[in-house]
Amino acid sequence: MLTGSSGRIDAERCDLLAQYGVTAMSIRWFGGAGQPPGICEVPLETFVTALDLLAETGVSRLAVLGASKGAEAALTLACLEPRVDAVIAVSPSSVVWANIGPGLDGVADPYRSSWTWDGKALPFTPYPAEWPDHGPPTSFRAFYERGLAAAPPEAAIPLERTRADVLLVAGADDQMWPSLTFAEALAERREVRIVSHPSAGHRPRFPGELPAQPSPSYLYGGSSAADAALGAAAWPHVIAMLSS
Repeated sequence: MLTGSSGRIDAERCDLLAQYGVTAMSIRWFGGAGQPPGICEVPLETFVTALDLLAETGVSRLAVLGASKGAEAALTLACLEPRVDAVIAVSPSSVVWANIGPGLDGVADPYRSSWTWDGKALPFTPYPAEWPDHGPPTSFRAFYERGLAAAPPEAAIPLERTRADVLLVAGADDQMWPSLTFAEALAERREVRIVSHPSAGHRPRFPGELPAQPSPSYLYGGSSAADAALGAAAWPHVIAMLSS
């Protein structure tokens, strides 16, 4: 279970999955000891180590559930690690983006890739020169749409390379980034299942989860009701994918 750019460990979602017989774990993948302080050239092998630990428990399927920036990581990992059986990407991206914050060297500029594999930085999409000038709270959707329009082809997540089952959960009112547009771009590369809702935002909530708290800094879109509706629609597919 990979959270987004908050970097938090999502024990609550792991507990929810455990109620359905899923062996679940969430790890800190940046900002910890020996890790980049930001999402900057994070080794995807960090997640391979987590898969190793899960495999040692004797699970029948290895899956990665990622949200937002964690979804970007989950989808990218599945294209490189053949053991991944399933990917559930909540509010996904269809491209690899530039870093958010500094790397191990403490440097944030100029832009570098968010991820590395085998010691090499993955191709990435730079951010537009002009950052949003409104807010707070701030919507980044138009900002990411501008970046996507100029994305180099090699930065696209090559989803056709994974053998994993893929579920994409995306709200059409996502104001952090255009996750439904990203999901549709991914679906052009290979067969996936998309579960969407016209009024849901960046933070869908699965049954049993509390509504996401409003942010004074960022606009996420959606509403408590719509975010819960999207999560409820996706949940049967989540459980089926993890248990099949």
